[in-house]
This record gives sequence, C-alpha cells and structure tokens, in this order.
Amino acid sequence: MLRFLLLILLCLVCAIANSAAARVVTCSGLVPFRYRNDKISIRDFGGVGDGKTLNTKAFREAIYRIQHLKRRGGTLLYIPPGVYLTESFNLTSHMTLFLARGAVIKATKYTRNWPLIAPLPSYGRGRERPGGRYMSFIQGDGVQDVIITGDYGIVDGQGDVWWNMWRRRTLRFTRPNLVEFLNSMNIIISNVIFKNSPFWNIHPVYSSNIVIRHVTIWAPRDSPNTDGIDPDSSSNVCIEDSHISTGDDLVAVKSGWDEYGIAYGRPSIGITIRRVTGSSPFAGIAVGSEASGGVENVLAEHITLYDIGVGIHIKTNSGRGGFIRNITVSDVHIWNARKGIKISGDVGDHPDHKFNPNALPVVKDVTIRNVWGVKVLQAGLIQGLRGSPFTQICLSDINLQGISGPRTPPWKCSHVFGAAHRVSPWPCSELTSHRPGSCASYHTGLMGQKGADNWA
Repeated sequence: MLRFLLLILLCLVCAIANSAAARVVTCSGLVPFRYRNDKISIRDFGGVGDGKTLNTKAFREAIYRIQHLKRRGGTLLYIPPGVYLTESFNLTSHMTLFLARGAVIKATKYTRNWPLIAPLPSYGRGRERPGGRYMSFIQGDGVQDVIITGDYGIVDGQGDVWWNMWRRRTLRFTRPNLVEFLNSMNIIISNVIFKNSPFWNIHPVYSSNIVIRHVTIWAPRDSPNTDGIDPDSSSNVCIEDSHISTGDDLVAVKSGWDEYGIAYGRPSIGITIRRVTGSSPFAGIAVGSEASGGVENVLAEHITLYDIGVGIHIKTNSGRGGFIRNITVSDVHIWNARKGIKISGDVGDHPDHKFNPNALPVVKDVTIRNVWGVKVLQAGLIQGLRGSPFTQICLSDINLQGISGPRTPPWKCSHVFGAAHRVSPWPCSELTSHRPGSCASYHTGLMGQKGADNWA
C-alpha cells in the first residue's frame, strides 16, 4: 500500500509540473495536422472485423485506391470497431489511417511467408541476424504527409510468436518492427495504442519532421528488444505526452552501427522528448548505443520513470566512431531504479569483425539537471574511453536517494571531465565543484579560464 501511495504522489507531482509546461510548449507546429475531405472505410473493400478473417487484401486494395485515385488533400482510411486480422502492409503518401475506439488492427501469427526487405545501409545487416530483415507490420517507405491516429484504437503486433523464436534461437532474419517510416517526411502518429510489437515499436529512420504524441506503447517486461520509440538517423523528431512500458529502452536515439553507420554518415539531429512516462527493466531515455552516424541536439524534459533499470543512459563503445553532443536532459522523476544516470563507453555488440576498434566516439556537452529519484540503488556511473574521454559533462540540481542496506558506491567515474552543482549523493572527484550557478554559467565561465583547452 505504501509503495502504491508513493507512486500516486509522484505521478501527481509530475502531472502538475507537466501540465504547466504543456500549456506553453508543444510539438504541434512541426507538422500540421491535415483534415481529409475524402474518406473511405476498410469495410468498403471487404474488411471484416471478426478477429478471424484475414484482411490483408482489403488493406492493400484500400491503400492502392488511395495511391492511384488521388484526391486533393489526401484520403482518410477509417477502421471501424472490430478486430481486423492482417498480414503486413505498406502505407502511401497523403493518407490518414484512423482507428476508431474499439478498432484493433492485429498482426497474423503466421510468420512463414512474412515479407523480407533489405537491411538498412547504416547497419549493414539485420540488427539481430545477418542478411535482410522482416518488413515492419505497418511500413511507410519514401512517403510524406501520413497520419496514423484515431480514438485510441489499437495496433497489436501479437509479438509473442516472434519473442519465442528469439528465445529458442530459431530466427532466420531480424524480427519486424511494429511501425517503421523509412526515407519519409511530415509524419504524425497520435492517439493510438501500440502493443506487443515483435521487435522495436515505432522506428523512424532516415526521416524528418516526425511528431509522435498522445500514444501508449505496451509490451511485457520480459519481451526482448521491444524498444518503444527509436528515432534513427532522423531529424526534427518530437515525442511528447505519451506513456511507454516495454521490455527495453523506452526512447532510444540511434544513427547506425559501427563501420556501416560511419560510412552512411547520417546523424540524428533535433530530437525533442517531453512529458513521457513509463517503466522498463532497461533505460528510460537512451542515446545509443548504435550512434555511429552521430547524435546531436537532443532535449528530453519532464520525464517520469518508475520501476526502471537506468533512468538516463547515454551509451556507446569502441568501434562506434561518430559523436554524441549537445544533449540536455532535465526535470526527470525516477522511482525505483538500478541506476539513476549512466554514461558509458563499453555498451553494445558489433555487427561483424570488420569494425575498427580505433574508431572512438566523441561524447561531449552533456547536461543533466533537475533530477529527483527515490529507491535508486546506484546514483550514477560515468565511464569514458581512455583514448577519448567524455568532456563537458555537467550535472546540476540532482537528488537521487538510495535504498537502505548494503549498496554499491553511489558514483563510479573514469575518463571524464566535467562539473557538478548541488548533486546528492556527491559525485566522483572527476566532476569538479564550482561556484554557485547553473551548468550554463559553468560552461560560460569555463571558456574564459586557462584550462578550457582540456575540454576540446
């Protein structure tokens, strides 16, 4: 009962703070929400929502009609209440997929003939297995002006059949994502529930101008690699006002894998994450570890995490190359975590033996401020690389309360340079104390000091 009351209190505190922020800052201006004059229903194409009839033909014919019988302003495809079983399908430009309340688009569990597509060039192969990868359940490739929305209808990936193949090591290729937009722009995903993804849930890759808001993403805590939202080599992505509870990172910013990501060279730039709540045995807000094309200009704020593995995790490895810079995380509430903050240089595997171990990533200009946590087993770990220490790491106004009984040291640090201001428990000596003020004032003062060159 006490645990429940504490969680409710935490949520109320965060709701008050977040609602105030919501009145002044949203992502709605990034991609305008379009009203479609032309409307069709999946039932017009023979769709049957009995949970048994296979509706693949209906979905593909409806989308073919939208693509080829173009209407000014685009077309809305309406999914009425019911359970519509289907195989994977492709979206087209200038369309809205609208799920009514009580509507479920459910993936078939018959995986034998699931379509295969080419691996992403920034990964060089499938993320789990060599070769290609299974097409995402809902796929958009080279599309623009697409909206997935509704009255909290459900997209159900029925991922347990895929999770079991992963556990039994019988996968031939990499599992499908639930939703993927590839080489696309001007995308909105809102007011929909996504559940039981076979692999990553929502994956914008090589795309720009993406808004994901008012969504719920759910998968069991033991479901493997079911990341919530993974912006990947994409720009101008906004994620806000959503709840995510999965078996892996809730939000993970990526940009390719080792030598393939370095060669492709497309960074993730301009990622905004606001007012997200959730739970996971892994990370709440993550950058990496596949960030070989670079990640910069990430803002995550007003985040509430509970029963979490690591609250904030910035992760990379030798061989990754690339850069992670100008990352700001602020106003985070954490309840019950293994680690509050982790910035690590030894995380993640490699696609093959062709990677260059001397391709060292550059991690710099990371600001984490206004973080509050209770029942945090270890406050933080910051582990840079000997040949490429992490620099300009600044922690400010952080209070992470531990649990009673034996515990590991509150902080562990190596190969890092930075500063700390009003941090409890006090961090490692590598993060120096400084005059009263924010991280911003610290950076401003530092550049006028004699030792500023050490931060290059």
